[in-house]
Amino acid sequence: MTLLAADIGNGHTTLGVLAGEEVLAHWRVATDERRTADEWAVLVRGLLREEGLLDGVDGVSICATVPSVLHEWRAMLAAYFNDWHRVVVEPGVRTGLPVLMDNPREVGADRIINALAAATLYGGPAIVVDFGTATTFDVVNAAGAYVGGAISPGIEISLEALGRRGAQLRQVELARPRTVIAKNTVEALQSGMVFGVAAQVDGIVARMVAELGVRADDVSVIATGHLVDLVLDEVTCFTAHEPMLTLQGLRLVHERNR
Repeated sequence: MTLLAADIGNGHTTLGVLAGEEVLAHWRVATDERRTADEWAVLVRGLLREEGLLDGVDGVSICATVPSVLHEWRAMLAAYFNDWHRVVVEPGVRTGLPVLMDNPREVGADRIINALAAATLYGGPAIVVDFGTATTFDVVNAAGAYVGGAISPGIEISLEALGRRGAQLRQVELARPRTVIAKNTVEALQSGMVFGVAAQVDGIVARMVAELGVRADDVSVIATGHLVDLVLDEVTCFTAHEPMLTLQGLRLVHERNR
């Protein structure tokens, strides 16, 4: 089966076409809540046609953190791709991943998908750090169960908020500065973001490892998300970089619910 996987996030939607574990093509588009089902259909058809994959897809797996966009996706699939086998990650869908939370239904679908992919690819214990609109930390214990995590503001929105609230600050490009001790305001903002986030990730992961009660060398720490490249070389705790982790998790859920 050739699968379209869609990770609908707050700021961006990541789409990928997979044949088994192989990612044949992938794209990242804006998650626009004003976009209608018909507009989504035009976009999806155009992307698939551009890669010569339109006629090959026969299944779709979706996780979404934006209910209004998920509603339009359901309408789009019913109207334009009704012959695709459809799996939407939501309560009641089989993942094979025990979720040991106070209220498992409130955990974001994308976080469960990331944890499932990490547990399947690396086993437990594992920690996934996903750099998107928010920076999320998701933890799988040694038994392969999801046990919780942490959420912090994402790199982009943190920088945007600082630019809005600081009278003498400005919007700057997200890039690695030349030095930690910056010589101008632009690089000072970049230093605070890049090295500050890197230190935050190392610190939170270290605390999580200690709370799990395991050796740091026994924990897989997987980096993913569209902003990860900004800090990938600055974080010391990562053991793997999986840019397609969420797409692989969506594939696993689809296979378990066919």
